[in-house]
Amino acid sequence: MIRLGAVGDVVRTLPAVGALRAAYPGAHLAWLVEPASASLLEGQPWLDEVRVFPRTTLQDRWSRGRLGSLVGETRHFLRELREANYDLVVDFHAILKSGWLSRASRAPMRVTYAPPFAREGAHRFATHHATLAPPKQSRFERNEALVRYLGVEAPLSSEPLILSEAQRAAGREAVGTNAAVAMHPGTSDSTAHKRWTPEGYAAAARSLRDEHGLDSIITVGPARDDRPFAEAIVAQADGAARIGPPTASLLDLAAVFAASRLYIGSDTGPMHVASLVGTPVVQLLGPTDPVENQPYPGTASETVRVQIACNPCRRGCAAATCMRVIQPESVLAAAARLLASPRGDW
Repeated sequence: MIRLGAVGDVVRTLPAVGALRAAYPGAHLAWLVEPASASLLEGQPWLDEVRVFPRTTLQDRWSRGRLGSLVGETRHFLRELREANYDLVVDFHAILKSGWLSRASRAPMRVTYAPPFAREGAHRFATHHATLAPPKQSRFERNEALVRYLGVEAPLSSEPLILSEAQRAAGREAVGTNAAVAMHPGTSDSTAHKRWTPEGYAAAARSLRDEHGLDSIITVGPARDDRPFAEAIVAQADGAARIGPPTASLLDLAAVFAASRLYIGSDTGPMHVASLVGTPVVQLLGPTDPVENQPYPGTASETVRVQIACNPCRRGCAAATCMRVIQPESVLAAAARLLASPRGDW
C-alpha cells in the first residue's frame, strides 16, 4: 500500500487496509509511508513491513545543495523498492509522487483511483483504476471503495488501531484517576486557520468540570505554536485543565486518547486517531469539508460547525471566522450527548 501524507490521511486508511489483511491473512503486507506517520504504523502487528520514504533526508540533501548525495539516496531507496518484488501495489494517495513510486516498484498490478480522485496524473502510472460514486465521499468511504474494487468482501477492522496493554496502561496513568476529557487544540503550522480559540477551549473545560466533574488534558503536538496555545488555554481554565504528558510517538498519544472519556478538537490527525481507538469525538469543523472529513463511523461522534458564506474552503484565512463563531454552548451540548452514551458511563 502507498499512503504517504499527513497523519490524518494515514489514519483514515487503516480500516481499509485492515480489511485487506482479513481478506489475505497469509500475504506479506507492506505500507510505504513518510516519516511523520511511521510511528503510528510500526506498532501494528497485522502489518508485516513499514517502508519509510526518506522525504526528510532527501529534502535535507536538496537544501544543502548535496545533489550527488541526493541522487545516491534516491537510487538506493528505489533499488530496495524494486528488489522487494511486490505483486500488487494499492495507491491510496493517488498523486504524482505516489503514482511514480508505484510504477518504480515494478509491481505487475498497480491499483489506484480514476480521476477526479486521482490527481496530478497519478492514474497514468497504474494498471487498474477504480471509478467511485458519489463524487464526494468521506475519506473512510473512499478508501473502503478502493479495496472493494479489488473484490475484497471482508468487513472493515473492528479494531483498526491496535495498542498494546503496556501502552494502554501508560495512557491510563497519564490520564489519572479522574476520567478526563482530552483536548488537542493545535494544528500543523500550515493550518492554523483550523484552530478554535483558547477562550472557547477554556470555557468548555470549566463547564465540563462544573457540570460533569471531569478534568481536561490539553495534548501538545510538534507545531511551533502548539505549546503556547495550550498554555493559554490552561491559564484561562481556572484549574479545570492541565497540559498532557509528553508523548514520544503517535501510539503514545493514541493511548492517552484511549484512556479518556471524550475528545474535543478540530479537524486534525489526532482527532482521527482518537476516533480509531474508540474515544467519542466532538469535532470542531470550520474551513474543511464536512463530508470528506467525517470522523470514523465506527465511533460515536458529534460535529459542531457553523455555516457561513465562505466555508468550506481549500486555503483557509487568517481571520478564521468559521472557527471563531463556534460557541462553547454548542460544544458543551455535543459533549453532554456523547457523555450520556454507554461509553460515557464508564
